[in-house]
Amino acid sequence: MKIILITPAKKYSKNGNRTTALRWSKILRKLGHKVTIDIEYRGGKADLMIALHAWRSAESIKEFKHSCPSGKLIVALTGTDFNEFMHSHPETTLCSMEYANRLVCLHDQVARVLPRKFHSKLRVIYQSAVSLKKQYTKSIVYFDVCLVAHMRAVKDPVRGPLAARLVNKNSRLRIVHLGKAHNETWEKWAKEEEKKNPRYVWKGEKVRSEVRKVISKSQLLLISSRSEGGANVISESLAIGTPVIASDIDGNIGMLGAKYPGYYKVGDEKELKKILIKCEREPDFLLELGKHCQNRALLISLSEETRRWGAIIKELSN
Repeated sequence: MKIILITPAKKYSKNGNRTTALRWSKILRKLGHKVTIDIEYRGGKADLMIALHAWRSAESIKEFKHSCPSGKLIVALTGTDFNEFMHSHPETTLCSMEYANRLVCLHDQVARVLPRKFHSKLRVIYQSAVSLKKQYTKSIVYFDVCLVAHMRAVKDPVRGPLAARLVNKNSRLRIVHLGKAHNETWEKWAKEEEKKNPRYVWKGEKVRSEVRKVISKSQLLLISSRSEGGANVISESLAIGTPVIASDIDGNIGMLGAKYPGYYKVGDEKELKKILIKCEREPDFLLELGKHCQNRALLISLSEETRRWGAIIKELSN
């Protein structure tokens, strides 16, 4: 097949959508397809277009369906599609879903929030990640909790530092934050928090290899988001073998499973503090989290992601 893959994220962006598009293009090429990536549809024939983001890619979706009426269309739903734009811009977002032959989502709770008429189109593809060739030594001085999140309200990056402020002086807990500040207000907050809070370290935006290294060196990964579409950093942590503490939102539950014991109530630093301290003080609980993550890691293998893409392409070819 000749496939056009559309992502709103620009070529050199470290945005999650760009990372996803690059990985999917490699998978599809290995399956024997010819793939081009662009930020918008620029005309021309193709057998299939895969568009990340129902709302942001809406114009490309519409133009492709008009230019290539016989071409197949897959719309990959991002977190902002079903958590935000389906409500704030329903006509455009739902129209993209109507055009699609298949909808792809990144975790297994998305059907709960989509109109029922789209359920038959919906397929889950978990984002894959690979293990590290080298495992790094974890600190014995600190109980490091890695927070990988750019500073935006939806990521709730303040929750970890606020929880860390509540622990007693005997704790070794430390929040190590990787991610960029989206504006001066967030940058000011991070720098001031570092000064006031000895249990918070902000390292700024880092390349993927460095992020993976820090995850490996940490005792836990924290994902504190208020909404998610299926965070790739969870896949990275599962592949590396670092247990996860997560806010109890659909996007995290859909990645880690409903019975995972490492959730806290979203936005509640007191509850977050309790579970972080439990991890630090109770090695058996930390091991339990690790076993759950190890079992869940089977879903995020590259072979499983490739298998699921192959199955969808086969459906559309019949």
